[in-house]
Amino acid sequence: MYKVVIIDDEPIIVRGLEKTVKWENWECMVAGTAFNGAEGMGLIRRERPDMLISDICMPEMDGLSMIAALKSEFPDMEITILTGYRDFDYAREAIRLGVCRFLLKPSKMDELNEAIEAMIERLKGRAELRREGNAFGKEKVEDGAAGCTGKRAEDGTSTDRTGTDLFAAESTAWEEGEENQDREKGLESAASSFIVKNALAYIEANYKERLKLADVADNVYVSQWHLSKLLNKYTGQTFSELLNHVRMEQAKQLLGNPSLRIGDIAEAVGFLDMAHFSRVFKKQEGISANEYRNTVSVPQKEE
Repeated sequence: MYKVVIIDDEPIIVRGLEKTVKWENWECMVAGTAFNGAEGMGLIRRERPDMLISDICMPEMDGLSMIAALKSEFPDMEITILTGYRDFDYAREAIRLGVCRFLLKPSKMDELNEAIEAMIERLKGRAELRREGNAFGKEKVEDGAAGCTGKRAEDGTSTDRTGTDLFAAESTAWEEGEENQDREKGLESAASSFIVKNALAYIEANYKERLKLADVADNVYVSQWHLSKLLNKYTGQTFSELLNHVRMEQAKQLLGNPSLRIGDIAEAVGFLDMAHFSRVFKKQEGISANEYRNTVSVPQKEE
């Protein structure tokens, strides 16, 4: 049975989808429902459904960010969006991030059924590709292994082809299996890069605050662990390194103003402890904040 989660801030829509769709005909079961994005994300992480039917225009939730988060964290989950948001660019971006269907409210039952069918077809197709990839890989490796100890008909001697041929068979199977997953990886990559872009923008906008990884993760709807992994993958840096880089760049600009005390600058860029600011600045720039100030400050001309 395929597991389905339904999210909408309108209870009548949630109950309607839960009760009127003949889920058993699709070999599906409703694993849970939610009435807001935060509750829905928690439900999805617990249930790990195969399919999601959700509104994306709910209070205190950025719909595209939620889609990106879900497709990055759960790339195999199929998503259909139900919304009253009539914007072609928005719909196009949702599709780019991996949404299967984008339906406008009110949706007809045949449209819903078509969306469910499309999601199931994609799930089945993905499962079939994996089965074929595994079977093909096994067949290739077995063929290669058999050939490694074949007999030459002419002289009865063993060809004794070990190592290289077996490795080649394994490599070919692996490469062909990888090709079957290119599309899925492309969708996952689009979603993940969307998350990283939003996370970096959030850091840029909030570096003055006592910002934590959890704050940024909440803003982009992913777990702290997943965000940390994505930041490292796409930037090669940790959250702390990225945050400190933004803070130091802002601090360097402020250090050009000789009327500002270094302690005030440290506080202005998000440091409560001047000693901590000084350590981070010297580690990143190679010189102290005072030394940096001396290199950029322009002496005042006497009248």
